[in-house]
Amino acid sequence: MATGIIHCGACGFTINVKAVSDDSQTNSRRSKMIKLEITSDCPNYQKIAKELTEVDAYKEMFNKLHMGKVYETFAKHSPHPSCPGVSGILKTVEVAAGLALPQTASISITKDN
Repeated sequence: MATGIIHCGACGFTINVKAVSDDSQTNSRRSKMIKLEITSDCPNYQKIAKELTEVDAYKEMFNKLHMGKVYETFAKHSPHPSCPGVSGILKTVEVAAGLALPQTASISITKDN
């Protein structure tokens, strides 16, 4: 299981992701199903969580940008294209599938006047 906690920024919302690999499935290059449990205080991600309960990690990781199920669901329910939640979900899926090591990722933004 991989866990991701995404603090989205100025909106103050947090997204929690649990991603579990179906280890009974063969680890082929064709398919690796990941069950998702997403919770958030963001009303948009509450909608996303209801719809996005399982993804094929290989289709998400090796598809063209914005063409996987995660991006399609995000585009359907979120009006904010720069939200870091979508990349946080994908990174958590990637780790659960064994395609990446668990590491802390962050975005730090400042503004100089």
